[in-house]
Amino acid sequence: MSTPTTARIPIPHRAALTALLLTSTLTVMAGAIVSPVLEVIRGDLGISGTEAGFILTAHSLTLALASPVAGRLIDRYGVRTPLTAGLLLYGVTGSAGGLADSYLVLIATRVFFGFAAAFVFSGTTVALLALYHGRDRDKVMGWRSSAMSVGGIVWSLLAGALGGLGWHITFAIYAVAIPLAVATGTALPASTRTGTGKDENAGPRGGSLTLLRHSPALLGFYLLLVIDFFLAYALAIFMPTRLAEVGIEEPFMVAVITLGTALGTPAIGLVYAPLRARLSYSFLLRAMAVLWLAGFALLGTTDEPLLMVVGLVLYGLGGGIVFPVATVLINEHTPTELRGRSVALSGTAIFAGQFAAPLVLGPVVDATTTKAGYLGAAAVSALVLLALLIARVREPGPEQTAEGTARGPRGSDPDRQGAGT
Repeated sequence: MSTPTTARIPIPHRAALTALLLTSTLTVMAGAIVSPVLEVIRGDLGISGTEAGFILTAHSLTLALASPVAGRLIDRYGVRTPLTAGLLLYGVTGSAGGLADSYLVLIATRVFFGFAAAFVFSGTTVALLALYHGRDRDKVMGWRSSAMSVGGIVWSLLAGALGGLGWHITFAIYAVAIPLAVATGTALPASTRTGTGKDENAGPRGGSLTLLRHSPALLGFYLLLVIDFFLAYALAIFMPTRLAEVGIEEPFMVAVITLGTALGTPAIGLVYAPLRARLSYSFLLRAMAVLWLAGFALLGTTDEPLLMVVGLVLYGLGGGIVFPVATVLINEHTPTELRGRSVALSGTAIFAGQFAAPLVLGPVVDATTTKAGYLGAAAVSALVLLALLIARVREPGPEQTAEGTARGPRGSDPDRQGAGT
């Protein structure tokens, strides 16, 4: 996968950027490898739909619980060592799922896998936030969103193709994290830390509770991430079942159709920086909620595979907005020296949302239909839109760059004020 570059990005960071964008795709790989073969695993192991959902989300619970530990270690020791170690463990524990011969053993490998994934998610996010600032940060966050989506396409298609040979072999794909560990450990500067010493404006030192007391607005941004990934995994878990209901069961075709969510996100990621230069955070987030609502309303009312793909694309467009917006806003409301912990709480929010998806929607779908589950997701999207129409999202102020010069609001020109609402 090629990586966009620009003269605004310092040359010494290009290798690190490439490694970090590739590593970021492992976040979506966690579920993308399993989703195309989930129905095959379900039939082979003789388990229910809700139990199958936990194969996709068991790592999410461990990741949510382990993320604060990862964030604290990153704040203390910098990014490179925890991230490299996490990648090595990711490759080993992820691949171990291919050796499982029972449901309990498979779930056990996924639990340990989640611990490694916590360091991968937090490490890549913190590294990008530490290396890039202002409009450069908007660009790389957009590129990261695109990279994750393209990675989701590649990994899911590869898993779907290998799934025809047997579901065990798909887990070998996780081993790609091992060479990425070497690449990241080599390219990432040893001095990449969450802060640069004492910062008079950094705010209080302390743990996660101190951070939330100091910046209560973070709770709203974390809630957005919870909902986004709750909805994303509602698609990942129940779309294979929905497609089976209309006669589409072959793993590769399931992978192709469910990749509709990944078609919209890269497009948004590539144009995120110019969009952000012209539109306020409030406008972008409201547009996100409208796209979610339209996508799930369509999925909850159609039996046509082509229209299902349209619904998935609409949701993907919204997903392409929320992740870079929420990541930057969380960073804006965080003291520099607590960046690792704030990003780790993002991981907790994201993967708590993933883990909750089968718990909340599983019984609804089992008692009714997958259509009813998706109409419920549309109702959640409508509530998010209502809240965002009422809420006010503060635009960020000027930032001191690494060169010591002041930038205007992120995503805007230095002489241009951000469009608040």
